[in-house]
Amino acid sequence: MDFINRLDAIHAGVRGNKWMRYFTTFTRLALAAGFLPAGYVKIIGERFTDLHNNQPMGHYLEALHRTGYYYTFIGYAQVLAALLLLIPRTVVLGVLLYLPIIFNIFILTLAVRFEGSLLTSPLMVIACIYLLCWNYDRIKFIFPFYTPPPIPVISNNKFPLWFFAGVFASILAVGFTVTHMYNILPRNTLTDCERQCGDSENPGACKIFCETIHTNGQDLNSALKVYEQALKKDKR
Repeated sequence: MDFINRLDAIHAGVRGNKWMRYFTTFTRLALAAGFLPAGYVKIIGERFTDLHNNQPMGHYLEALHRTGYYYTFIGYAQVLAALLLLIPRTVVLGVLLYLPIIFNIFILTLAVRFEGSLLTSPLMVIACIYLLCWNYDRIKFIFPFYTPPPIPVISNNKFPLWFFAGVFASILAVGFTVTHMYNILPRNTLTDCERQCGDSENPGACKIFCETIHTNGQDLNSALKVYEQALKKDKR
């Protein structure tokens, strides 16, 4: 308890300093400014940089850009994290979303030795950790050294039939949805991809789709466009 009380006292002292509050506000704004333009570029579907594809980071970003709406999803996540940081009541939620994204960028930067974010990405990771420390009073309940006050538990041995029925129904619904949501898949190899063509309404278009990916090396979106064009030609 002395250790926890000491941490609470240190935190209260830091939070009471005017200049530390100014610095915290600046940190929040700086982090938000770092993600807003980066996220917006991804949302509108533009390539993030003009790096050459043969450059290590450019190679990665080109592949990321070809992932379709996953690329857009990252952009929305970055913008959402930035907006949450701008609102005092949602700062913690914003940091918890921001930190894994920027930490991933930091590790990527080190892995490909990209000098463009070699300085900024570790500083942004440290800034996120600082904001978590600033909001220690709101997150201390998750630490193993903190013992929350006991909550009375009401004993109940009745089998929760409707709960487990809902779990079972959810598993069936998810399983059915993910296995029937696509009429064609790229699969892992050309042979595996062409196996699905036997059950396809248009085996010829299906094989063209598989060859576009596994033989011609095109991305999924390009292969889907070729597939749709082949279907239209067949209908004519």
